[in-house]
Amino acid sequence: MASTQPLDISAKRPRRAFRAIVIPDMTPMVGVGFLLVSFFLLTATLEKPTVMQVTMPVKERPDGVGYSCFGLLGGLTVILGENSKVYYYSGVYGAVQNPEIHVTDLSSAGLRQVLLTLSGKEVVYIKASDDAKYQDMVDALDEMNITNRKKYAMVDISAEEYDLVKKGRL
Repeated sequence: MASTQPLDISAKRPRRAFRAIVIPDMTPMVGVGFLLVSFFLLTATLEKPTVMQVTMPVKERPDGVGYSCFGLLGGLTVILGENSKVYYYSGVYGAVQNPEIHVTDLSSAGLRQVLLTLSGKEVVYIKASDDAKYQDMVDALDEMNITNRKKYAMVDISAEEYDLVKKGRL
């Protein structure tokens, strides 16, 4: 059964400490968040990659001399070698017997001056040896763009030209 003793109401319970509810001000944090978002959006739009259109020759001519997409055998052949060296000669290797080969570099006083001396109708054949770096190819394409060359092509280097580069006759 239930207890019949009266409860002592005068007995005090221990009081809990009153804790104040702290609400942090998030306004500065929201401001910093918006600044970060706007900064990253701005830098992402400033760094868009650019693409340069390059037309590649479709196939070699049936006689094995030159390339058929331009219909020209003349022009300038540029071979990219090691240490940013550029070897160039007039014409295409199979069509020209023992071409006079010149050496320059990829600077503004090198390949650019050679390209500026050409007429606008000549085709420039760019060939990269195995020793050339990717940066050399990009620099050569930049020179084509700077000198406003309309007709140029990246073609494979022939075995004879590669042997000339390796033997050091260039």
